[in-house]
Amino acid sequence: MIRTLRLAWLYLRLGVLNELQYRANFFVAAFQSLLSVAVGLIVLALVYSHTKSLNGWTESELLVIVGVQILLGGVIHSAIQPNMERLVDEVRDGKLDFLLTKPEDAQALVSLRQVQIWQAVDVISGSAVVVVGAVRIAHGVGAGGAAAFVALLALGALLLYCFWLILATGSFWIVNMGYLAELFEGVYQTGRWPIGVYPGWLRYSMTYLVPIGFAVTVPAQAITNRLHWTTVVVAVGFAVALTAFTRVFWRLGLRRYSGASA
Repeated sequence: MIRTLRLAWLYLRLGVLNELQYRANFFVAAFQSLLSVAVGLIVLALVYSHTKSLNGWTESELLVIVGVQILLGGVIHSAIQPNMERLVDEVRDGKLDFLLTKPEDAQALVSLRQVQIWQAVDVISGSAVVVVGAVRIAHGVGAGGAAAFVALLALGALLLYCFWLILATGSFWIVNMGYLAELFEGVYQTGRWPIGVYPGWLRYSMTYLVPIGFAVTVPAQAITNRLHWTTVVVAVGFAVALTAFTRVFWRLGLRRYSGASA
């Protein structure tokens, strides 16, 4: 674990130095983030101009969900998606050999080696939306709810990382997987709404097949006083199982890799 943390810190420093060469990208990312927030707020305003609650969620509570979805989107776009897309490209081109010869765990290397810090603007804007929504909630947010929110948010990021790595590992069997980013983005946008508003089959699919429900709605429940201990237990158990499955699936994929030198 200590070696992995040191590796993460090293790649973060390198990513920061690399991104600082292109500072204009910050303004592009900031504009995209503000546009995403504006669209989310406009859609919320339109919905709540016709109703006072959506499946029991008030406008302020749903604002928290929108903020969590934007925040985690920043984590995905800055630290998870770039690495997974690079993995897919290297498997297709046979360039993964260079990474596999390094004396470190291959999964850690493919997961940490690229960081796009300007995309983390969404983390800031999403956090601001969460804070605004939490302040507007009538019953307030206690220290316990805030701590549970942070812990479940980290758990949600882990689940989304596992899901992305499973998709990217599929490139060991299916060579052309350049559509993954668009596919994931289309599915991820459903996280802007509480998981309970969807039909039963879609609700279970978005919770256990694509873990958006655990990643977005459950952390928001901690702030909106909707969280039950059974939900936490199920979320933690599912995260442990998915992490173990991801590790096994990754190793299975590596066995399929032939590389440019084969």
